[in-house]
Amino acid sequence: MKYKDYYKILDLSTSRVSIEEIKSAYRLAAKKYHPDLNVGDVLAEERIKDINEAYRTLSNPTTKRKYDRIWNSRNNTKNYQKIKGKNIFEMFLGNIETEPKEKEMKKPTKGENIQTEIKVSLEDAFYGLEKKISLRTLEGKMKTFSIKIPEGIRNGEKIRLIGQGKKGTGGGKSGDLFIKIDIEDNPNFKLYGSDLCTYLKLSPWEAALGAKINIPTIDGETKVFVPQGIQSGEKIKIPNKGYKDGKGGRGNLVAEVKIMVPKNLELDEQEMFNKLKEMSNFNPREK
Repeated sequence: MKYKDYYKILDLSTSRVSIEEIKSAYRLAAKKYHPDLNVGDVLAEERIKDINEAYRTLSNPTTKRKYDRIWNSRNNTKNYQKIKGKNIFEMFLGNIETEPKEKEMKKPTKGENIQTEIKVSLEDAFYGLEKKISLRTLEGKMKTFSIKIPEGIRNGEKIRLIGQGKKGTGGGKSGDLFIKIDIEDNPNFKLYGSDLCTYLKLSPWEAALGAKINIPTIDGETKVFVPQGIQSGEKIKIPNKGYKDGKGGRGNLVAEVKIMVPKNLELDEQEMFNKLKEMSNFNPREK
């Protein structure tokens, strides 16, 4: 079996500790990496296995004494030697796989971080959700992760999965996996910072006379007042109806006016437009 530093796993710096101190360290470590507090964290699942293994070995005085001989030898490299052609570790625990001395002396190096990107709908980003994603590992295998996307996450923000990056060397920790969030616009809204932009389509008479219009928002609808004589391209801002701003509030809903002209007129509608043409002096091309 491969050597593991049980004292390091339990966050203990020395082997000169009592059984009670070991129990106390075990309780703290087990609580920190408990599966209920680290749902979907593969690193935490592996860590809790090591914590339980370390506790079983160190809480028993007999197995602790045997392990302490190995631990002391590992941590006092000057005393490391071969006895009668047999490795000292093999004498105490049998046939233990050991790495070359050069690797033992090598400083632990954390693995590189990895970054990927996923697309999330505007509604899912607004309300938040738990999402399962499948990614290809460095070994070419597919692995499924469960990630929690908090409500109101910002476009381009990253979610960090600890220990899911490249493996470390010399006993170092694995790197982390960063998942960048790309929020997709939908047919009704586009996201700009904390503002949501949409179009407000008006008939010519609504634009000329003014109106009160119900306009859809991302979480329902709201009423807006359209001033008389509004033009295409003008914008109406509705405060606190945009995207979440990360401070407990919301941005603006910005509605850009588009005046829509009917393509097919009924006969009486055509007559009314002809009368308006004869009566009105309005010329949109005059400066």
